[in-house]
Amino acid sequence: MKRNDSNVVDIGSAGRAKLNDEVDQLFQLPLAEFTDARNALAKRLKANGRANDADLVKTLTKPSVSAWTVNQLYWQHRDAFDELLAAGQRVRQAQASGAASKLAEMRQALDARRESLVQLSDLASSLLSNGGHNPSPDTIRRITTTLEAVSAISDGPTLGRLTQDVDPPGFESLAGFMAGTGTAKATAKPARAIASQTAAKSQPDKAAARAAQRQEEMRQAMIAAAKLSLQKAKKSLADARGTAQTLDAAHKKALGEAKQAEKQVREAEERLKKASAAAEAASERAQSIADEAEEAANAVSDAEEAVAEAAKELETLFGER
Repeated sequence: MKRNDSNVVDIGSAGRAKLNDEVDQLFQLPLAEFTDARNALAKRLKANGRANDADLVKTLTKPSVSAWTVNQLYWQHRDAFDELLAAGQRVRQAQASGAASKLAEMRQALDARRESLVQLSDLASSLLSNGGHNPSPDTIRRITTTLEAVSAISDGPTLGRLTQDVDPPGFESLAGFMAGTGTAKATAKPARAIASQTAAKSQPDKAAARAAQRQEEMRQAMIAAAKLSLQKAKKSLADARGTAQTLDAAHKKALGEAKQAEKQVREAEERLKKASAAAEAASERAQSIADEAEEAANAVSDAEEAVAEAAKELETLFGER
């Protein structure tokens, strides 16, 4: 295993193909599972007598959220990712030629790369949301910057294993890409470089114009990237505003429902109070009627006794006659 970039880790031995696959699988896991899975792999390697490999696996750094997202784009959306890389390669080829006839090709390649960046940025938002992460404008910006960087350089970090964001090459580096002949070519073919320098000196106006043209092309590329970032930020802002409006409407509806429920509770309490009063009055009337019924029963009993006494007395009087 070797570290070929400060932001990535690469395992470069053909005899460790299986270990390479296992490391690739680590970088495809949900971000929260990375550390435990890495430690488990190192422990298993050590138990199998591969202490050196275990120690190297332990050095694997947990990716940042933005780097993890770029890795998932590489593993899960390879076609879209390859389209971005292909567009970046066409841009480099057009820049390296330095021919005016390649200008149209470079513009087409820049447009294709911009469209790929937009598509991958949308996919990144979905990946972040599905993974339980916040697709904030800053996170999307860092993802887009890394995507632009890996498409702008031919020998960059190991794709699918990023641990940190990747910065795009500086102006000087890109200006070197745009040159018709680079430093390496000049070293390999000094006679051709000298001839080119002589021709450039003999035509200063033309060389200055080409340099200005290249600087303008670079500026346009930077403007395009900035516009893309602005577009994504505006989209995120619009989404956030839409969510806020939806939540505000839901809050107002909930308040209305709560007030209606309170009103219904008050009305129910009032009905209960009236029903309780009615029940109490009915109970009192029932008690009063019961008392009156008892008095009537007593009166009936007294009257029956009086009737019996009167009948008895009458019978006695008839007997005496």
